[in-house]
Amino acid sequence: MKTSLFRFALMAALCASAMSAAAQDIQERTIRFGHLNNTDHPVSAGVQKFTELVAAKSGGKLKVKEFPASQLGNEMQQQSGLQGGVQEMSAPASTSLAGIVKEFGLIDLPFSVTDFGQADALLDGPLGQALIAKLPEKGLVALGFWDLGFRNVTNSKHAIGKPEDLAGLKIRVIPNPVFLDTFKAFKANPVPMPFAELYGALESRAVDGQENPYSVILSNKFYEVQKFVSATNHVYAANIVLVSKKFWDKLSPAEQKILQEAANEARGYQRQVSRAAAQKAVTELQAKGIQFNTIEPGEKARMQQVVKPVIEHFTSSYDPAIVKLYNDELARIRK
Repeated sequence: MKTSLFRFALMAALCASAMSAAAQDIQERTIRFGHLNNTDHPVSAGVQKFTELVAAKSGGKLKVKEFPASQLGNEMQQQSGLQGGVQEMSAPASTSLAGIVKEFGLIDLPFSVTDFGQADALLDGPLGQALIAKLPEKGLVALGFWDLGFRNVTNSKHAIGKPEDLAGLKIRVIPNPVFLDTFKAFKANPVPMPFAELYGALESRAVDGQENPYSVILSNKFYEVQKFVSATNHVYAANIVLVSKKFWDKLSPAEQKILQEAANEARGYQRQVSRAAAQKAVTELQAKGIQFNTIEPGEKARMQQVVKPVIEHFTSSYDPAIVKLYNDELARIRK
């Protein structure tokens, strides 16, 4: 009996010591989490869920402070802030990373996935991990992918029902080579522009249109300055949860684990919120007066043919091993 009690007391002491050590590994920190979207957008919902999880897992020591609506700058400014260590976290569209790791352009190749299940399988699997592994040398650490949604074209001129309808339109695109060449293939005039400048450009008619998921179109009130939204679904867009590597390297293993676990748990919630919001957004956009149209399967097939040379051009310039992984993963998830 005495031996058993001694062992129990020893184990309790060891557990208490381990818990104390773990607690000491978590310091009081404030994490500035910036993003481009308004607080009614699903990205903000993901940040808020992440904030709650981090607080719970750290006993309140790690505090996440959200800076929505481009308060910390546009896409490139926030990326530079992370790389320089003056900002801790952000959740940009993954498209913004193609300038520093060109293989991220694989995610942006048009018409590569057709539904959310395929998108999740591609990004959560080996391809997503291979892309994420390329970021630390660029000063960034990624904790996974959140949902932004399928991108669709809006404009102030006319509905898009066939490839020829895009010809001549000035379309704002993310400053990304894949997007530029995709819209050039349709004989449109793509205009690279930071997101924060987009509403003003649409309002002044400096550009005719833009392309984004439905929830972004609704949240940013593009219906006020656009007449048509067309269900092109030309690219699946994801947000990527980024941490400054300079900040990450200051964290203890316990703190790093908290952030990764919180990002993983917030991912499912954010995707659910985002996809529900996309379904509602179409109805709300129509109620606001914007004209919505779908595209016939035959015309969608013609669009896919138009962009085939774009896909071939970019895949020929990327790391062959990553391209092979991409193609293998697409073959797997399409079965």
